[in-house]
Amino acid sequence: HFATMTSEKSVSFDDPVDTLGDDDTSSSPLFDPASLLPSPITGKSTPQPNRSATKAALHALLSETLRPSPCNVFGSGPLLVSDIPQSAKPSSKDEDSSTSSSGGGVIMGIDEAGRGPALGPMTYGAAYWHPTKSKTTIPADFNDSKQLSVDKRQLLFEKIQSHDDIGFVLRIIHASEVSRNMMRKTPYNLNAMSHDCAMELIWAVLHAGIDIDTCYVDTVGMPDAYRQKLEGVFEGYNINFVVEKKADAKYAPCSAASVVAKESRDAIVQNWQWSERPNYVPLNGHEFGSGYPSDPKCVSWMKGNCNVDRPFGFPDFVRFSWGPTKKLLGEGPDGSGGTGSDADRGKRPIIKWEADEDDEHNMNGGGGKQSSMQSFVVTKKVEDNGKKTTTVMQPKKKKPRLAIFNEMGVSRVAAFAE
Repeated sequence: HFATMTSEKSVSFDDPVDTLGDDDTSSSPLFDPASLLPSPITGKSTPQPNRSATKAALHALLSETLRPSPCNVFGSGPLLVSDIPQSAKPSSKDEDSSTSSSGGGVIMGIDEAGRGPALGPMTYGAAYWHPTKSKTTIPADFNDSKQLSVDKRQLLFEKIQSHDDIGFVLRIIHASEVSRNMMRKTPYNLNAMSHDCAMELIWAVLHAGIDIDTCYVDTVGMPDAYRQKLEGVFEGYNINFVVEKKADAKYAPCSAASVVAKESRDAIVQNWQWSERPNYVPLNGHEFGSGYPSDPKCVSWMKGNCNVDRPFGFPDFVRFSWGPTKKLLGEGPDGSGGTGSDADRGKRPIIKWEADEDDEHNMNGGGGKQSSMQSFVVTKKVEDNGKKTTTVMQPKKKKPRLAIFNEMGVSRVAAFAE
């Protein structure tokens, strides 16, 4: 089960569904947190019911950094599917065949942001609309988000959110997900993650009942190989895939997707809520610059926060699979052990986990060696009025729990539910 962290409260992804009324005029729009993860039964994602719910979910993800709590980091991260524009839905059979789903699907673009940083998430965005049935003019000034000014990009993102004919999808791959994927025994590399995320966005639109005519993708790796991979996975859906370098600067849907991805990542990083609170607050807070290893502010922040929260090395905002991170922790090829303000700040901490003497694992029933009575006591010599020395046996004192377990509220497992 997943739980999510917000700035003020914890929300369960398994909470009952809260929906807005059909009038879409609620002053406090609600959304179903479970809609941000694939269904555990069907594996499909759930579109938001209306634009107010879409905006509320987006606000929770970007401004409150809603995400799976660190205790439950497994599976995929949040996936937001906006409400479906009416103009993007396939025409009914009794309507004009010229606007039916055959050759009349939406045009869709996919792009990412944040592949290179050592801090924060990677985001994948998709945007789509129908090229002929849209009732409102699609903004003509979409461009590669990296080439747009900050103000212009923010304005376009607001237009995407409020436009009646534009649908979008956002997939957030948090640093913790990137780290555990890349640090598997058999690594799940960033290119493979990127390809899978792009396909996840396409499936989300198809599962919502939308026909896709053309899909523009900013390539990751060799364009032809990537295109052939997509055509193989989506064989039978009659999607025309256009996979090119710098597609976000050539095709409007891909440019819009670029805006969704870039603006979303920037907002998450700016508003990041530390899941390790209240036991840990990083030095210099959010003063980490762009998060790229080449940024002096990022370098300074990482050096200052390395092993401050021992034994965990860094907060889950950091990608542990990145070379600079490993180097600071003393794990990489150049990880000689740091030159921070403390002599050992850059060294990987050595943790010795000691089992309690009464651990079931040492008992005969746990499959281990049977303990003798003497293993539970200590002998002590006691002097009687300075005349006679007597040897007595006393119970061993139980070792205190490590403080981290009490801080995190971790208790010993008593039984496993079937």
